[in-house]
Amino acid sequence: MPFNKFGLLPRVIVAIAAGLLLGQYVDPSFVRFCATFNALFGQLLGFSIPLIILALVAPGIAELGKSGGRLLGITVALAYGSTFFAGCFAYSACSAIFPSLIGVATEAAGDAPDSLGLLGTFFSIEIPPVMDVMTALVLAFVFGIGMAANGSETLLRGFTESRDIIKKLIATVIVPLLPLHIFGLFLNMTHSGVAGTIIGNFGKVIGVIFALHLLLLLIQFSVAGIVGRRNPLRMLWTMFPAYATALGTASSAATIPVTLASAKKLGINNEVADFCVPLCATIHLSGSMLKITATALAVCLMNGLPHDPALFAGFVALLGVMMVAAPGIPGGAIMAATGALQSTLGFNESQIALMIAIYLAIDSFGTAGNVTGDGAIAVIVDRMAKEKQ
Repeated sequence: MPFNKFGLLPRVIVAIAAGLLLGQYVDPSFVRFCATFNALFGQLLGFSIPLIILALVAPGIAELGKSGGRLLGITVALAYGSTFFAGCFAYSACSAIFPSLIGVATEAAGDAPDSLGLLGTFFSIEIPPVMDVMTALVLAFVFGIGMAANGSETLLRGFTESRDIIKKLIATVIVPLLPLHIFGLFLNMTHSGVAGTIIGNFGKVIGVIFALHLLLLLIQFSVAGIVGRRNPLRMLWTMFPAYATALGTASSAATIPVTLASAKKLGINNEVADFCVPLCATIHLSGSMLKITATALAVCLMNGLPHDPALFAGFVALLGVMMVAAPGIPGGAIMAATGALQSTLGFNESQIALMIAIYLAIDSFGTAGNVTGDGAIAVIVDRMAKEKQ
């Protein structure tokens, strides 16, 4: 089977393993060659981030607005609230746990995020983005809300075609090159002697994230159980087929039929389930939010970057909006999150690449948390719909 026919996760695992193995033996000039490729790829990624935000978020907002109706507003508010809570929950828990688990990667880290002793590039080329991340996000809101309010079908078609182009850029250029980027990063880290500390730290991080995912689901279904007057543990068990399917597919969209069937077994009205589940597959990403927030905090701690509560509250609030663009993007929420990681937390290309590598290594757990939590949202929406009848 050709290598490019493997899924993204196996390629990322092979890239990490190859970087850890070869970094001990290869000539420094090869490491610098890979570092040069990484720098060029980082410039391409930085150039693409504003385009990704504008081309994906604007039509997403416009298409949400076209649905209209009271249930839409309730579902969107619940989905965003759940996603925001997941980020705050992850930050609060990990702020208490991580400092005792994670060591700083280098004593010289301080305020300089590049001070890991990595080899430099042979040369560098600047590819300035056409706009910064916040400009792209504001433009996405202006055009998305404007298209929804005015019913601008022609402009929406243009943005939809732009979205198709950006998705093709991601699927045919960025995602295929990601494993090479990750290989180069781990090769350089191994050659520089910091890979062992980083891998050891993230092994602990992954264990904490998995435990927090289970706890978050218990919280979500406990709230749904109170509102819907149902047994939360029984509801969680009913949603287990969706959880297991998402673990295998790592795709909220591919899991929709199973999620929908499981939600209807909870006794949710068919019309509410048919509306709520597909919508939540697009806008409810609590599992992904928890994973990104926890991993970002770990990277901040290891690199001596600022990580105060106000900073992360702004990061989570912004990321909750940007991740509307996540479904349909290969690599999911982490691709949509790169803009917030760069603009709000100040991550550089190496730190973003590390985030992507760790995220993809446990991608299916975040997706499973997303789709299972969709059942809790649907229970609450169903209860509120019945009360208004």
